[in-house]
Amino acid sequence: MTSISTKATVHGAISIVNAIPTGKGSALGISLEATAEIHMRQGEGKIFYNNRNADLFKYIIHNWIPKTILRSHDIFLTLSSDIPIGFGLKSSSAVSSAVSLACCGLVEENIDDYKVLDIAVNASRTAKITITGAYDDATACYFGGFVITDNYSNKLLRRENGPLDLLSLILLPKNSSRKNPLKLKILANFFEQAIDSAENSDYWKAMTLNGVLVSSLMGYDYSPIRLSIENGAISASISGNGPSIAVIIEKKNLIPIRSILEKYGKILVCKINNTKASIEKKIG
Repeated sequence: MTSISTKATVHGAISIVNAIPTGKGSALGISLEATAEIHMRQGEGKIFYNNRNADLFKYIIHNWIPKTILRSHDIFLTLSSDIPIGFGLKSSSAVSSAVSLACCGLVEENIDDYKVLDIAVNASRTAKITITGAYDDATACYFGGFVITDNYSNKLLRRENGPLDLLSLILLPKNSSRKNPLKLKILANFFEQAIDSAENSDYWKAMTLNGVLVSSLMGYDYSPIRLSIENGAISASISGNGPSIAVIIEKKNLIPIRSILEKYGKILVCKINNTKASIEKKIG
């Protein structure tokens, strides 16, 4: 066997409830995608990336691939993604999960989904690109649909399909920098109420409450959320730690609500995603 190639695809997600205040979070899969392709062939033990986040990927690769194999093979990792970076749309969770899944496929016949996620999340913690581990984000990206998680114990508490007849509009605001997310702990008891709503499957109530709380505590402009809801949106919130805003709408309201949000920045139109991450493998 001279070479093995794998290609893993993982989707993006939006926040329902931010996990930083309580350790519990909720998220929903959307149709944006991240892909990791790995090609392993006999060589000198070198690892090549098309991305700068070497610490994250080295952790994942070294936790999946035995040293004896790494010493006698070269690894080529190529990443592609249509998930905007730095906007709270789970790009890091999607990419790290895709790399972990692709690595798993190189060395394992059977995919252990939860091991894939644990290695990806622990890599993110080690690389210090997350506060809680973002297990809610990782599971929503990986499994699709609604998830509720305990981020501190890497535990998936619930997963259920999202409504495919709805759309998510994503606003990428103009000239909006990210804020200090630790401020969210100030109103942890209110975030607990949002999680309670999610646990009762009232996800849209939870999401809207999350939007009110995150906007007020972190100083984001609440106008796009308010105007969206006033004009027929089902729910709207800050995604992750911002600055993006996710708005859930019926398809009939796409044009009027998009026209309102376009004044504030760039708009992405996304479908709800319930599809699990996938992997392809090629030998030789």
